[in-house]
Amino acid sequence: EGYSYDYINAEVIENRLKVKDGKLVLPDGISYSLMVLPPEKTMRPEVLKKISQLVADGATILGPRPERSPSLQDYPTADKQVKDLAAKLWQNCDGKTVKMVHFGKGMVLDGMTMEEALTLLKVIPDFKIDGGQPVLYTHRRTGQADIYFVCNQSDSTLAITPSFRVSGKQPEWWDAVDGSTRTLPQFVQHDASTSVPLKLAAYQSGFVVFRNESHASEGNGVNFPVEKMVMHVPGPWKVTFDGAMRGPVGPVIFDQLQDWSKSKEDSIKYYSGTAIYKTTFSLTSLPKNQTIYLDLGNVKAMAQVTLNGENVGSVWTAPHQVNVTRAVKKGENLLTIKVVNTWVNRLIGDSKLPIADRKTHADVNPYTPDSPLDPSGLMGPVTLKTASYTK
Repeated sequence: EGYSYDYINAEVIENRLKVKDGKLVLPDGISYSLMVLPPEKTMRPEVLKKISQLVADGATILGPRPERSPSLQDYPTADKQVKDLAAKLWQNCDGKTVKMVHFGKGMVLDGMTMEEALTLLKVIPDFKIDGGQPVLYTHRRTGQADIYFVCNQSDSTLAITPSFRVSGKQPEWWDAVDGSTRTLPQFVQHDASTSVPLKLAAYQSGFVVFRNESHASEGNGVNFPVEKMVMHVPGPWKVTFDGAMRGPVGPVIFDQLQDWSKSKEDSIKYYSGTAIYKTTFSLTSLPKNQTIYLDLGNVKAMAQVTLNGENVGSVWTAPHQVNVTRAVKKGENLLTIKVVNTWVNRLIGDSKLPIADRKTHADVNPYTPDSPLDPSGLMGPVTLKTASYTK
């Protein structure tokens, strides 16, 4: 946990892998601190010969010694070659009483976990968080920048403080949805890592980038905005479906937002296409010197938001919110939300009809009358929030 890895095959080991400064490197620049062998008793002599050379050049491997070749090519000579090469490389390393031996400039390890091996090599975790939080990451380096992509895999907001294997650089947040970038003022520098508080909405992802020199946290700012509720947009909502797509012919009034797939009306339940939601809300005053967001809550699958005639953005992933600071006004506001879903529900609905009555067709259609419907439409709650970057 906390480390990235790749699988590697024999062809790459034999033809593309080299050692530089004690690390295994590929021609495109990716480097690795450790090669972990599979728990097998077989290996072709050609592969073992190349691995022996890599270790002699400074690489470290972890795993059991092979005993024979998996191939009948050059049998039994190949088996003897494997046994002789392994005896020379592993020496007296049996994974029990002896777990580490030196060979040339490198090392052979056996009988220890990857964590123990990486600790021995003084390779600290690249991305460390406590508590087994459902967060995935990947890391690449380009020029002088370290770029981490961090993703919340859960349906809940997470507050985490990961430790990144970077030191002496200022962390920045690069938003993967709107393309904005900003510095993260809160962080703690360690000898070889930097801890940065992050707040990720359900399924949210983004980039943490380290590229400019820094030595200490900046001021009293916060990394992610402190949100405050301004109001709940109550409706009712006037919803216009597309009659040509077999939706309701005229506008429908939703007193409360609902999932189309839960409707008692088949024209809504199995509807696939675009629907336009309209409502108004009033503000007695506008928050000063704060960013104002409209949060759509739950929406499937995508939505485009217009406020007072101004297009303020689209949402298709968490967090489902748009910046409305420039468009919202004191008094009455007209809100229009255009929502589109997938055609899954229509395929399921049509599967219940006689073939002659079906109006949709897909070459590959896994859906049947018993398939569960996809949640669709604007389910909310729709709220207006302010966001501040001060404590």
